[in-house]
Amino acid sequence: MNAQPDTHPLDPTGSSLVRLVLLVDDSRLQRRILRALLERWGYDVAECGSGEEALEICRAQPVDLIISDWMMPGMDGPEFCRAFRALPRESYGYFILLTSKSETVEMIHGLDVGADEFLTKPVNSSELRARIASGERILRMEHQLRVKNRQLTDALAELRTLYDALDRDLAEARKLQQSLVPERHRRFGASEVSLLLRPCGHVGGDLVGFFPAGPGEVGLFSADVSGHGISSAMLTARLAGLLGSRSPDQNIALEPAPGGQYRARPPEEVAAHLNRLFLEDIETEHYFTLLLAIVTLDTGRMRFVQAGHPHPVLCRADGSLDCLGDGGLPLGLIPGAGFEGCEVGLRPGDRLLLVSDGITECPAPDGAQLGDDGLRFLIETHAATRGPAFLDAIQAGLTFFAGRDEFPDDVSAVLFEFG
Repeated sequence: MNAQPDTHPLDPTGSSLVRLVLLVDDSRLQRRILRALLERWGYDVAECGSGEEALEICRAQPVDLIISDWMMPGMDGPEFCRAFRALPRESYGYFILLTSKSETVEMIHGLDVGADEFLTKPVNSSELRARIASGERILRMEHQLRVKNRQLTDALAELRTLYDALDRDLAEARKLQQSLVPERHRRFGASEVSLLLRPCGHVGGDLVGFFPAGPGEVGLFSADVSGHGISSAMLTARLAGLLGSRSPDQNIALEPAPGGQYRARPPEEVAAHLNRLFLEDIETEHYFTLLLAIVTLDTGRMRFVQAGHPHPVLCRADGSLDCLGDGGLPLGLIPGAGFEGCEVGLRPGDRLLLVSDGITECPAPDGAQLGDDGLRFLIETHAATRGPAFLDAIQAGLTFFAGRDEFPDDVSAVLFEFG
């Protein structure tokens, strides 16, 4: 063998992952020669004379690199290599077979059982160093991959923890958002109001509600904030505070009246006020649509404003259906936008339905939307159903149309039945 300087065959980074080398050869002289070289290069060396003994060593301690003779009594080199590969290990072990065989078939057999390199005997020290350096590179790449996989596993575990915490928070947020609509049904004399609110995710951007609007009047509203998720839900919460019925002095749709009472403001003024508020004070990138109606309970007079929201549907007692309103602009988009009020008369037995676009734009499996015609069909199909049961029937029909229980957008509706 050629003499070599006493240097460690390191990779360019200057560090080695090979700490323990196992020599397996039934020739004590061959082991002694190789051991002297390896120890001169800075490796810790273990040695044995059979494959069975080598396997016990590998079971007892981690071996980084193995140099094994092919021909040995009992368990030969390939058999030992196959058994070594079957051992449970956290890291890879590099395996070099020493052989006097040079036939292709024998080399293929060695690769099949898991050998990484071959060295022909007698061993040339330069060639041995080159094979070990190659093993160093493989082990380093494997080590880096394990480190990155461990980091990825840790990161995924952390993300899972964060996701679970967020999921719990969103579940609580859903409860809070549902609490924005504490009543789903209420009677106002001979008239009734029923509500439907179903976010498409944990939280959504739809909001429906009603409020006493002064003596003998009731306010109805349906709003849809752009987008989905937490930011949209926060804006719906803000809207709920602005249009809520619990504090009439905080409801911007009301204004003080003589005798400590409150009365409804014109709906178009409320829309203009909300437009300024969202553009000047809240400064959000979101916008929203709104249908706000004020109904006088004894006469059936209804004043309303439509700000980009789907047309309200007036279901007459005789079975005819009318789509009301002219559309209008959404709120929070254009400074100084104007909004026009509309008025219509309700007669006993008439029903008013306000819906979000999550209903009219609900897609079927083929992508076709329900549309106004589909909504009209659902209304006519369930014309004999009243109150919350009617809204449940509309939702069930929507589920059948979509072919699934989950919808891509929030679904909400207000049903007012004039008695």
